[in-house]
Amino acid sequence: MTRRYRRLAAFGIGAGVMVAGVAGFGSSAAFAVDPDDLESRVTVAGITAHLQALQEIADANDGNRAIGTSGYEASGQYIESVLTAAGYTPVRQDFEATTQEITEFSITLLGSTTDLSGDRIPMEGTTATPPAGITGAALVAPATATGCDASEWGGVDATAKVAVVSRGVCSFAEKSLAAGEAGAIALLVYNNEGGPLNGTLGEQQPEFVPSVGLTQEEGEALVAALPDSPTVDLRLQEETTTVDTFNIIAETSTGRSDNTVMLGAHLDSVPEGPGINDNGSGSAAILETAVQLAASGPLNNQVRFAWWGAEEVGLVGSTYYVDDLAANDPAELDQIATYLNFDMVASPNYVISVYDADQSTYEAPVEVPEGSIATEKAFTDYFDAIGQPWIDTAFDARSDYDAFIANGVPASGLFTGADDEKTVDQAALFGGTGGPGVTPDPNYHSAADDIANVNADALGIMAGAIASVTASLANDTTAINQFPPAVVDPTPTPVPAPVADPGPGAELAATGASGALGAVPAAALLLGAGIVLAVVRMRSTRAGAVASERTGHREN
Repeated sequence: MTRRYRRLAAFGIGAGVMVAGVAGFGSSAAFAVDPDDLESRVTVAGITAHLQALQEIADANDGNRAIGTSGYEASGQYIESVLTAAGYTPVRQDFEATTQEITEFSITLLGSTTDLSGDRIPMEGTTATPPAGITGAALVAPATATGCDASEWGGVDATAKVAVVSRGVCSFAEKSLAAGEAGAIALLVYNNEGGPLNGTLGEQQPEFVPSVGLTQEEGEALVAALPDSPTVDLRLQEETTTVDTFNIIAETSTGRSDNTVMLGAHLDSVPEGPGINDNGSGSAAILETAVQLAASGPLNNQVRFAWWGAEEVGLVGSTYYVDDLAANDPAELDQIATYLNFDMVASPNYVISVYDADQSTYEAPVEVPEGSIATEKAFTDYFDAIGQPWIDTAFDARSDYDAFIANGVPASGLFTGADDEKTVDQAALFGGTGGPGVTPDPNYHSAADDIANVNADALGIMAGAIASVTASLANDTTAINQFPPAVVDPTPTPVPAPVADPGPGAELAATGASGALGAVPAAALLLGAGIVLAVVRMRSTRAGAVASERTGHREN
């Protein structure tokens, strides 16, 4: 990759007086930002205005916002325009990414043949089989089902065979590399829960072997059949293209930069659809949080926001960002107190889940950095306080937190579910439907992932958590890293007045990005961004209220 990152200028704050008030995160700390106040201003209406803009961008740009397209460029310009109006100085971090298109796929296994329409799914970032495919290959399983490394293969010889391993413990990339090192010519990974396995290996590497996801049911049947020496036929062909793309980074102008709280969400969609839940929802939620935080006055800790590119082709943007810091500015990487990830927070048949930093339900594929448990607890304490049920979701390397925890940065975040199975018990907790074959987002990675299928109840619950926890950590990260709160200047920071210049639409027209924002008046953009700064001390309506009589719940 070509490194073209324009480093963000460091911001500092002068000495002042700590603002007194009610306790923030860390129970005894004074606060600069009232979490309840910020929560009241980060509303579903404000977030939905951003989602509507992203939908209109997709509609005007071939129905998607994938990297390397005019839709992604227009999405970036929209984010930048709203941030600029709120007083931020957004910076693009440019990088290259490789897109992959599976051109041919068929697999014959246990007497049945399927293609891309079935539940046997090529992993994102996989390599291709030889042009003639793999025919009549024997199957082999490692000594330890998860097959993460040489020790788990335990000396099993997989030469010229197709490996069969379980999801869990380590990343899919590690499983593919370990299978190849054991001699396997391809890899089948079966799910460890209901539903199909739609995994990603990350950025494509030549050491990967062709890798395919199976359902838990099929994987277990395959393992049971291994003594009978079943075989597999596999053909997987792909085309790759290198494209220039970018992340967008913005940070507050106050707060100590040596103790930065970071929020991130990926901005790109898949080519198949507009990606309004995946991940317009996370992008819009942190955008509105950024806008409202800018109107909250000086902070104890700096807050940095990131909109990642190329997540859908292997978590490339976030990995590039972390790798760049690790190589060129490790001190800045160390100054990130914690990273909060928001990828799909408005699934139509939602669950309310928190990344499982304490590994009480799911074992993580890497050593979870110290401070992650406290980060998870910030979210779960919030949900418990409002009587909102929640469950764990795994640190399974499927979203942009992966590079952070792999490099020692504490992390957690929120998720309302994708293509994993929603159980009957989960439906009893969160409403909707559950059972075999039922998923939280049936529109995942499809053209139907549009604004009509965003669940406002889920979005309201998650918006409250995002705003409250962001404010709390902007005040105090002591529970995460024992870093004492800074002293802040209580003088309010001036906030730019609303402007009538239709800049975003004009910019897009000037760049030829299909006029994506032409139908969104500048005033509507500013209202949607929350630039009207009337002091409204009204708590936003959260869908969690319907579950107020319930207790917090952890799935086991």
